[in-house]
Amino acid sequence: MREQPPNTKSVLEQFSSAATAAGQSAQYDITIGTTKEDSRAVERELDELMAEVTSALPTDDVQFDDAIIKENLDEILLMLISLHGETHGKELLSDLTHLFGAQLSPGTVYPSLHELEDEGVLSMHAKVRTKEYAIADEDYVRTTVEQTMLQHLAFGLLLYAFLPRL
Repeated sequence: MREQPPNTKSVLEQFSSAATAAGQSAQYDITIGTTKEDSRAVERELDELMAEVTSALPTDDVQFDDAIIKENLDEILLMLISLHGETHGKELLSDLTHLFGAQLSPGTVYPSLHELEDEGVLSMHAKVRTKEYAIADEDYVRTTVEQTMLQHLAFGLLLYAFLPRL
């Protein structure tokens, strides 16, 4: 016997509650830097965000395939850079692996970073051995992430509406 999918309204209410809680708990400031403690703080925050997502879904096993990560790479990079405040490509590659299980090559990630920098969305600061990226246009980031979120939610709701027809 097939398990009934969750009620769409209840899932959206859980996402809304999780987003509201995340917004309220995100009032603290993470110190920007490259220390291990700073990295752990961002990693904890990423883990908390993912836990909020999985708690609102009817399954414990949420996985993202590499194709969807690549398709949404700009938005994911913007989210990660925003959480870090300022970060470099190697750390972003590590975050992609840790959070999404995605094994993306530098040849996939760095062109996206350079394009976002060329568009004025990111600022880049050259360091001795690396380049540090930071958000330069927060309004663009917010608008882009919101539009992507709405597209994914609408597509998910379309698929959900189709399920009873099977």
